[in-house]
Parts: sequence; C-alpha cells; structure tokens
Amino acid sequence: MVKIAPSILAADFLHLDRDVRLVNDHADLLHFDVMDGCLVPNLSFGFPVMEAVAQIATIPLDVHLMIINPDKFIERFAKAGASLISFHLEAADEAGKDASEYIALAKSCGVKAGLAIDPDVEVERLFKYIDEADFFLIMSVFAGFGGQKFIEASISRIAALRAEMDRRGVVKDIEVDGGVSAANSKALIEAGATMLVAGSSVFKSEDPALAISKMRV
Repeated sequence: MVKIAPSILAADFLHLDRDVRLVNDHADLLHFDVMDGCLVPNLSFGFPVMEAVAQIATIPLDVHLMIINPDKFIERFAKAGASLISFHLEAADEAGKDASEYIALAKSCGVKAGLAIDPDVEVERLFKYIDEADFFLIMSVFAGFGGQKFIEASISRIAALRAEMDRRGVVKDIEVDGGVSAANSKALIEAGATMLVAGSSVFKSEDPALAISKMRV
C-alpha cells in the first residue's frame, strides 16, 4: 500500500503539535524538507524543530536534505530521530563525490538512505544506485519552495525508474515530492510511486484527514 508523507513545511507552525498529532493519526510518515539556502534558494528549519517534533511523533520521520555537504549532517539528523534520510545527487556532484559515499554513511547511522533528483536531472542517473540506495525521491517540482505546480513529466520518470527496477528484479520505494494531491495520486501510484509527499494539499485543505485518505486511492 502507498505511504503518505505530509510535509511539515506546509504545517501551521503556531499549532505544530496539533498538526503533528493529526499526521500521527492519519498518515504513514512525517516529511521534513531541510533547506540551506545554498543548494536550493530557500531556508527552512533544522535540528531544534525536528527534535521537538520527534518527541510527539509516533510515525517515522522522513528527512529530505536539500543541502550542500549532506555528509556533515546525516549522523546528527539520525540521532535527532530520523528513520529515513534522502539527499540530492546534485549535492554529491557539487562536492565532487560519488553518491555511494553518502548512501553508505546514512546506512551506517542506522537509517534508510534515499537518493533524490530535481526534474532537470536525467532519471537514468539513478540506475547506478538501484542496488545501493534504500529508496529514491523523484522531485516533481524544483526543490526549494512549497506550493509549486506539479510537473507532469514526473510520471514518466517514475515509470522509467520502476521499469528498470522490475527488469533487475529489485523492489524498493519510489517517493515523489511536489504538487502531489488526490488529483494526481492515482497516476503516480500506477507509474510506480510508493511514497507520496504532500504539503499544501494536506495542511491547507479544510479536512486534512480526508485529503490524506483520498490520496490512497
């Protein structure tokens, strides 16, 4: 069954405990978008917020690092309560490193290691890491801002990655993040996505619990 991961970036920070408890009751993961203003043109939050949320979260914390040099922070996020940590292939490129190093580091910290790419990175670049990463994150908007319009070409990118996994007999999660809602969740699941990150479509809806339910199709 598909896992729904509401993004805390779209939550009401004046009532964060309320929103976290809602996600506990209705979703499968709680997604953290961590931005540094360098790899992506925006800032979000770091350890203090996550450590506070971890005290009341009863579902796994899914941390998406949109930062340069993620290797400097993976261990600390793991200790702060993350169960899954993904980083961008572009960050490894910028540092002149092989993403395999970051994947191995995350695994050594006891978390599931994910590899993410923006829409302008060829999905075929992920194929090299199919046997190494625990899951893959296909951005369906450009990393850095919430509330962007879903990029339709993301569906075929997910399908291409799933087809390559099937060809190799590998079963791993494919996560999709950006503009996800009940309007496109069925197409994403049919293409091969197994984890759906949703921010505005959950927290900005009149009935967040219903919005989550509708994405499960």
